[in-house]
Amino acid sequence: MKPRLAIVTLVILALAAPVSMLAQQPEAVPPERLEALKKALAAAARLPLSAKPFPFVKPATDWEVGIVSCVRMDSNGDIYVLHRGLKADPVLVFNSEGHLLRSWGKGLFTTPHGLRIDPDGNIWTVDGGSSMVFKFTKEGKKLLEIPVGGIPDSPDCKGGLCGATDIAFGPNGRIFISDGYRNARVLEYTSDGRKVREWGSAGRGPGQFNLVHGIVYANGTLFVADRENNRVQKFGLDGSFLGEWTNVGKAYSLAFRDGTMYVGAGILSQTSSSQGQRPPGWLLKIDVANGKILAYVDSDRAHHFIEVTPAGELMGGSTPEGFFWFRK
Repeated sequence: MKPRLAIVTLVILALAAPVSMLAQQPEAVPPERLEALKKALAAAARLPLSAKPFPFVKPATDWEVGIVSCVRMDSNGDIYVLHRGLKADPVLVFNSEGHLLRSWGKGLFTTPHGLRIDPDGNIWTVDGGSSMVFKFTKEGKKLLEIPVGGIPDSPDCKGGLCGATDIAFGPNGRIFISDGYRNARVLEYTSDGRKVREWGSAGRGPGQFNLVHGIVYANGTLFVADRENNRVQKFGLDGSFLGEWTNVGKAYSLAFRDGTMYVGAGILSQTSSSQGQRPPGWLLKIDVANGKILAYVDSDRAHHFIEVTPAGELMGGSTPEGFFWFRK
């Protein structure tokens, strides 16, 4: 079977599979939506990139990377890795050859989930267990913390994925946080951590969410990965609903660079297999104006996050191997 046809077949067969207990039970995907996704993939080009596992170089000390939640590259080419292992600091910084440059964060995290670099070069992390957001310098000095709060009081929210997922930076220092594992909302904060507003509720309608997993700001608009609703929603900075993309499969992650949107998406309804591995999917290059899929690369489970380097290469994860660098 041809690779592109294989992907389309998996999309059709898999999107109706059972969903994780973390999310609401999804409705059956309408046939016309599946057909639109099939056509979008068939018409898209393949990105000329090859997936290479990131070459971690272990130092002599007892040191090990766990499941990688998120990776970002700064303007100097340093690579920031947020991971869930217990044998190294949660935030690890590497050069492009895989040598560890610095690290920090031990004792601050419950379930590390999201990491972003703001326009001033500061490092922000989002904890999916405690719903704590931290702002650091590039060297790891803590500058700010935001306790998002609102974690439901239930037995399965004791140290699990129950809270915030990602962060986006709007104009004039505005901060937007997606809170999606047990809540269904987006929150806005000022640059010094004061809450301004929140919006969203559980459901499938406009402005509602079923595991809001990623968020990014671009061209005056907030784009939100509404994972278990298999879509990306668009909002004004005041929370007003502006539209949605329903042709991108199960949207996990978002990145924006040089006028183009990128989406990390899965093709199965469950969030993981019995072996703890994510289902296969792809990294998509999207026309931000209309949501059209321009090109893609098969991600092989590497779509929990997506990063675009200055050279136009992609990074994706999380997998037991760490993460992949999709290189030219």
